[in-house]
Amino acid sequence: MVDSTLTGTARRPQPGEPAAARISRAVRRIVSSSTAREVAELTRTAEQIQQPVTTGRQIAVTSIRGGAGKTTVAALLGTAYAHYRHDPVLLVEADPALGSLPLRLGAESLRWTTADVADIVEPQMSLLDVTGYLVQLPDNAWLLPGSQGRIGAMLDTAAYERVMVALRRYFGVTVVDCETLPAEVARVALSAAQARVLAVPATLDGITSAYAVLQWMQGLPRHMIAGTVVALTSTTSRPGIDVEAAAERLRSTGAAVHVLPHDRHLAAGGELRTGLLARPTRLAAARLAAEVFQLSQKRR
Repeated sequence: MVDSTLTGTARRPQPGEPAAARISRAVRRIVSSSTAREVAELTRTAEQIQQPVTTGRQIAVTSIRGGAGKTTVAALLGTAYAHYRHDPVLLVEADPALGSLPLRLGAESLRWTTADVADIVEPQMSLLDVTGYLVQLPDNAWLLPGSQGRIGAMLDTAAYERVMVALRRYFGVTVVDCETLPAEVARVALSAAQARVLAVPATLDGITSAYAVLQWMQGLPRHMIAGTVVALTSTTSRPGIDVEAAAERLRSTGAAVHVLPHDRHLAAGGELRTGLLARPTRLAAARLAAEVFQLSQKRR
């Protein structure tokens, strides 16, 4: 059970950008053709995300350290897929260290965990049977939490592999919120996924660590780096680095890079409410989701 006393301490959620910025954007949309261009781009992005799959796509999200925005990126991706796709979408928490994915997704109660379900799902089960062990979210999305909100049994690699193999056929897209690298479950998740996302804060130490990890991935089979996308997240409205220059440097490794702009709603933590995201954040998240999905389609 999610502690309602703790969640009640959160202040009222605020929009992703200040009122002045929203008003200015609305005025520009009235007097320019940018709205039509944005609609056209969003339509193309939606079409990419909505492509059918022959087998479920599994996308692993990880980071180098805690506080890099890993869970936020996983929540953004899962929410985007659930919004645009018509088949069931699953979000899996494979972080045994009391992760915050249920809080980010607004889950009010937790029952079965990833480790539990690994020993429950059987081949003859229907989707209805399986979802009985999951937490239902909006837009035909489901959550499999890593814990019940308290310290319990650790998730090992064998249990992770069992649950991911067992659930793959039920869901068009599965987004996995992994533990941080170089933990063992994270390594297994990255290797088994059809696409990978590395959440990186737009700070000097963040991009330095990310570059080192991407160089390490260059020594792995080619599909590993080719199927990796860096989500470079601006943690403040004025980052201390040249974000575009940093993105280009990271792209030189062979990985794709998407920049997620600073967003006050995301920075505040708590439940992700897409209606409160700044418009640039929504567009950036949709672009990220589309590219990651396209990369996942290139792998069996």
